[in-house]
Amino acid sequence: MSSGILLVDKPQGITSHDVVARTRRLAGTRRVGHAGTLDPMATGLLILGVNASTRLLTYVVGLDKEYLATIRLGSTTTTDDAEGDLVNTASPDAVSAASEAAIAAGVHALTGAISQVPSSVSAIKVDGKRAYALVRSGEEVVLKSRPVTVSSFDVLERRDAAGTIDLDVRVVCSSGTYIRALARDLGSALGIGGHLTALRRTRIGPFDIADASRLAELDVAASLLPPAAAASALFPPVALTEAQAVDLGHGKRVDAAGLGDLDEPGPDGLYAAVAPNNHLVGLLRITDGVAKSAVNFPPDEATDAAGGPGA
Repeated sequence: MSSGILLVDKPQGITSHDVVARTRRLAGTRRVGHAGTLDPMATGLLILGVNASTRLLTYVVGLDKEYLATIRLGSTTTTDDAEGDLVNTASPDAVSAASEAAIAAGVHALTGAISQVPSSVSAIKVDGKRAYALVRSGEEVVLKSRPVTVSSFDVLERRDAAGTIDLDVRVVCSSGTYIRALARDLGSALGIGGHLTALRRTRIGPFDIADASRLAELDVAASLLPPAAAASALFPPVALTEAQAVDLGHGKRVDAAGLGDLDEPGPDGLYAAVAPNNHLVGLLRITDGVAKSAVNFPPDEATDAAGGPGA
């Protein structure tokens, strides 16, 4: 099995690791990992790396993300989403009193650079244990707030019912932002409570759900995005000569002047170094006019059934 990146549309009701396990069987290799976990309730874009391309996942995890979600105002749950037990329910009069202006103000306050307390049932580790595991064992968990950026928080539609308001929203945010927490905090600000009832991830950085394969129909070999294409979506590509490709692959430095006109570097000052045969040589960094490989990318290797980078 070749190396590459897979864009998968995760269905509801299974974990991200379930997707990895199925892909391992389909690909015939243990060397499959994923970037950016989705809860079982959530659907949408999950990015997998196969074989050597698992090393590219490091550069995917921190990218900005886009979600479509439904927030239900009027009640809170133990998990801040529909999978938890109901905790509090506001009176129908209080819910119906939530005006468009009040909701808009609450959304605006949660847009931009904000401080967010993650949901207590998140995968964040507390004293070496996952927060959700501690909550399930009966412990009370209070996580520290953390800075996140919500670039866009748009209300697409509002639906009123007896005692509830459902908001369909679109959120673009930095890595580490919890959409469940946005639902919780919006409901709290309005004084009526809120939780998430639906969540779909539609984009991670340059990768879009429109290009993803449904898990039930996944053909790994046909769906693999080659390493050079994946890396070139993450970083500005540099077309190497054969000699430059050999030198960089062997850890030698190359005069940056011989690389032609270059765009501004990508995150961490990196470029995607691509050989004439469209093989990804690696990720290179230029310092003082000299290019050097920061991450070597080996040629496709035989399937490693014994193990490798996992989820």
